[in-house]
Amino acid sequence: MITTVANTIRGLAADMVEKANSGHPGMPLGTADIAAVLYSEVLKHDPKAPEWPDRDRFVLSAGHGSTLLYSVLHLTGYDLPMEELKRFRQLNSKTPGHPEFWEVPGIETTTGPLGQGIANAVGMALAERMLAAKFNRPEHEIVDHYTYAIAGDGCLMEGVSSEACSLAGDLKLGKLIVFYDDNEISIEGSTDLAFRENVAKRYDAYGWQVLSIDGHDQEQILKALEEAKADTIRPTLIIAETEIGHGCPLAGDAKVHGAPLGKENLTALKKTFCLPDEDFHVSEEVYTFFKEKQIQWSKLRQNWEDRFEAWSTAYPELRADWDRIMGRELPADLEAALPQYEVGTAFATRDTGGKVLAALSSKLPELVGGSADLSPSTKTYVAGAGDVGNGEFAGKNLHFGVREHGMGSILNGMSVHGGFRVYGSTFFVFSDYMRPTIRLAALMKQPVIYVFTHDSFYVGEDGPTHQPVEHAEALRVIPGLHTVRPADANETAWAWLAALRRTDGPTALLLTRQKVPTLPGTNLEGFMRGGYVLSEPEGGSDLVIIATGSEVSLALAAAEKLATFGKKARVVSMPCREAFLAQDPSYISSVLGPDLPRVAIEAGVSSGWYRLTGPLGLVIALDQFGVSAPDRDLQKLFGFTPDAVVDRIKSFFKW
Repeated sequence: MITTVANTIRGLAADMVEKANSGHPGMPLGTADIAAVLYSEVLKHDPKAPEWPDRDRFVLSAGHGSTLLYSVLHLTGYDLPMEELKRFRQLNSKTPGHPEFWEVPGIETTTGPLGQGIANAVGMALAERMLAAKFNRPEHEIVDHYTYAIAGDGCLMEGVSSEACSLAGDLKLGKLIVFYDDNEISIEGSTDLAFRENVAKRYDAYGWQVLSIDGHDQEQILKALEEAKADTIRPTLIIAETEIGHGCPLAGDAKVHGAPLGKENLTALKKTFCLPDEDFHVSEEVYTFFKEKQIQWSKLRQNWEDRFEAWSTAYPELRADWDRIMGRELPADLEAALPQYEVGTAFATRDTGGKVLAALSSKLPELVGGSADLSPSTKTYVAGAGDVGNGEFAGKNLHFGVREHGMGSILNGMSVHGGFRVYGSTFFVFSDYMRPTIRLAALMKQPVIYVFTHDSFYVGEDGPTHQPVEHAEALRVIPGLHTVRPADANETAWAWLAALRRTDGPTALLLTRQKVPTLPGTNLEGFMRGGYVLSEPEGGSDLVIIATGSEVSLALAAAEKLATFGKKARVVSMPCREAFLAQDPSYISSVLGPDLPRVAIEAGVSSGWYRLTGPLGLVIALDQFGVSAPDRDLQKLFGFTPDAVVDRIKSFFKW
């Protein structure tokens, strides 16, 4: 029967691409046997309860082969009707060109950029082990599932997979099982063009169990899965030798990777596998087979629910934590846990960020994260919270090593898995290494938190390679991402609170290395709206100065100096431009003033600030790379002193 299922998958996958006249048939034809075995005989899931917390996770890392996943979801009973298969790659269909997170139930993560899926799978497997350590008890095991993935040559070529898989071996994620679709074909032709490495030896060096099979032999597939599960320590890579486009006249040719088969080749394919020469054929035998499977899967889930209720009775406090965490709800008194700082004190916001994180961590068992080998600098290590690593999963501090790209993908995998609020940190300039994963977090609306420190040229002596200039604007253009640059210690505390309150997208916190003064006039309500009036002179204003981060105190100092020239300036703190621009127009007008000239100050590129100042406003920014020198020297060189700011304002407005 599994062979019939595999062949049905092949027919559906090829038909979807043919009807759309777009897509990638080769990979689904080559991996149909793997998918049929997984979904028919191995995967613990229930299509009627797709959010069952203890389900096995499956990730199609080679997301271009999306018709494979759509076919098995339809056949096994997920909410994906045949009509949607026929609308593959069409406007508003539930079957887009690459699987997108919860576009339909059964899709565990968004895969498109190669390598991201397998790296997400590492995060899912890590989340499973950490969740088990947190909630399982000797007589009550409520978290016990596997993470499976199918990855292709492209996934293994991409550097992000190397970063994540190296860490997976070190962590000893024994419940992670990856099929490598080893068909030796990429878009340009044979992988020998650029990929001759010994993958088996590489993954063995990572600390993985490595198995090799014929990817079309279902008995070998099952046996390999049994062997993979028998090794509870090492993640497993199953190297499955397959033929791209298996069963059609173009089999083994790069041409079958990303183009419809054509009518003649499609007819030949169906003849090879004894399928009727009709579009989108599924036999009643196959539907009946999976209806019977659905009964079995439902019983598995119901048995788990019985165990879950017994665990809940035995551990009511754990159950309360579980419900709150899985619902991404925060404790009602969380704001009270935030430290408060007195006006006149001065701190680097990375330092206060670390203290805020420690305070929040004590209230939030689900708050976990770490850094790309930089926690002494980013202040993101929570003392006393325990470490995760080398098969130990009860702690809260993650050590990603120097792997920013892998860190971002692993965080995404943990977030979509559920059960944790996650953060990762590095120097702000290295956000470039994480951009693809940040974009995917935004696309999937995952509330991942990024702690980026050393946020401007004030890094100083480390020089232009470590001084972010364009990075804040580069993040702000990502739809759905909130980029928050707090002005002082208290705004830093609120920045963490704002990030945790978000459940529909990621947040980047941009923190200073240098000390900044704790300012008068800051307020939580205004902060949460993204921007607010920090200082307003008596009798009205002649202009508005808008600033973020370390430049807010500069704006206040400049306003004081302007007053000596008879000019009054309103100072606006703008910690999150995205949140501010989402406010109603009346609030925006009340903060910026409808008729006042505007100045914006930020130690970064100027481009985005003209949205607030208008084309006739002044933006004091840094539209060049930095220089290696002490920060005080750079402050003078680049004109970020109160005197220099006042001179620019007077000259620009001809005062």
